[in-house]
Amino acid sequence: MPLFAQALDLVDDPAMAEAYVRMHREVWPEVTDGLRRIGIRRMHIFRGGTRLFMVAEADEGFDPARDYQAYAEDPRTRAWDELMRRYQRPAPFAAPGQWWTPLEAVFDLDWFPPTRDAGPGATAPRDA
Repeated sequence: MPLFAQALDLVDDPAMAEAYVRMHREVWPEVTDGLRRIGIRRMHIFRGGTRLFMVAEADEGFDPARDYQAYAEDPRTRAWDELMRRYQRPAPFAAPGQWWTPLEAVFDLDWFPPTRDAGPGATAPRDA
């Protein structure tokens, strides 16, 4: 399954940040259904200060540009996204007009095959 990550900032207001988190604990069912309908299988949003980091797994063939546009065609998901924009700001490294900014993968454990003795709980061999 393709994995992708994006970043976004929250407005620098603790009360608004807390409201954003609270709203995501009670996300509208049309939003979660809409994400699943376009091929998102797993999605997590993490927060560190005002920075949000989203990581998602999608079906093979998922195209963010095409599929998120289809997601936004639903009036209820569009309303959710418009509501969330009150709390969000593009990250400082976003391109002009970009909202959620795609991130480059710089490490993936799966890129490296296990070495000898790398079973559950094993540690890397130490030089003697």
